Amino acid sequence: MWTPPDIPVTRTIRRLAVLTSGGDAPGMNAAVRAITRTAGSRGIEVLAAERGFSGLVHGQLQPLSMGSVGSILQRGGTILKTDRCEAFLDPEVRARTADDLRAQGVDGVVVIGGDGSLTGAHHLARESGLSVVGLPGTIDNDIVGTEDSIGFDTAVNTALEAIDRIRDTAHSHDRLFLVEVMGRSSGFIALSVGIAGGAEAILLPDQAITGDALMTRIAGTRTREKASSLVVVAEGTDPSYTTRLAAELGALGHPARACILGHVQRGGNPSGHDRVLASVLGASAVDHIQGGHSDIMLGIRDGAIATTPLERVGRERKVLPEAWLELARTLAR
Repeated sequence: MWTPPDIPVTRTIRRLAVLTSGGDAPGMNAAVRAITRTAGSRGIEVLAAERGFSGLVHGQLQPLSMGSVGSILQRGGTILKTDRCEAFLDPEVRARTADDLRAQGVDGVVVIGGDGSLTGAHHLARESGLSVVGLPGTIDNDIVGTEDSIGFDTAVNTALEAIDRIRDTAHSHDRLFLVEVMGRSSGFIALSVGIAGGAEAILLPDQAITGDALMTRIAGTRTREKASSLVVVAEGTDPSYTTRLAAELGALGHPARACILGHVQRGGNPSGHDRVLASVLGASAVDHIQGGHSDIMLGIRDGAIATTPLERVGRERKVLPEAWLELARTLAR
C-alpha cells in the first residue's frame, strides 16, 4: 500500500478546478472522483474543466458534487473529456485564463495527464501564482519522478490478454507473430508485456532490426523444438514498421503475421491497481494544495507518495530499467 504523507493545512481553499488532458487513460475517472469527494468533505467546491485545457481557456467549467461522480470509478476514458489545446501554448492565453480562474474564485488546479499536459501545468503554476498540482495519467508510464502512472497497469493487462490469445493461434499453426503495442517513444508497455507474455523477442522504440537479424535473435527458441514465436514490438515513431518487418520476414521465407493492438489498450475498465493508485493520488492532490504546495507532480517512489517539480517532468525522459532489459534477454533464451 502507498503511504500518503501527513501534510498540515496552511491555506484556505475555496474552489478547485480539475481537468484531464492529452490521451485518455483508464483510472482518470477514479482520480476525478477522489479529488471531488476529498475536497467536498472539507467544504471545498470543485469545478470540472471540459476537454482539458480548452475548458480552462474557454471558461467551460461545470460544478462537480459528491453525487455527480458516483458510478464513475469503474469506467474507462474520462467523463471530463480531453483534447490537446494548442491555444494554451500562448503565454497571453495562459495569462487571460489565470485571470478568469481567479475571477471565478478558483484557488487551485489539478491537472491529470502525460508529460505534455504536465508541462502546461508547470507554465500555469509559474506564471499565475495559482496552486497547481499534476497527476501522472498516461498508459505509457514514461513520466519521470514516478514508478507508476494512472492507466499503465490496465494497458499492460489489456495487451497481455490479447497476446495470450494470439499465442494460442501461433502455437496451433507454428507461426511467427509480431504484436505491436502502444507507448509512443516509450518502451515500458512493450517491456512489461514482453516479459509477462513470454515473448521470444522485444523490439523497443527506435531499435530497427532486419528480418535476418530478428530470426538470428530468436533462433535459440527454434532449436528447442518450438516452431512458433511471438515478438512484441513497441510502436515507436514509424507507424508502418511492424507491417514492413512482417513483409520482409515473409520474403525471407519466414511467414509472419503483424497484429497492431492500437487503441484497444486505452479503453476498458481500469484495473483494481489503477483505481487505487488514482484514488490515492487524487486525494493526496487536495492535501498538497491545502498544504500550500504548487508546481509539483505527485507520484509513487519506494512505496510512498512523492513529489517531483513539474519543470523536471517536462525536461527529463524516463529510461527503461537496465535490470528489466537484462531479465527480458535472459528469459527469452
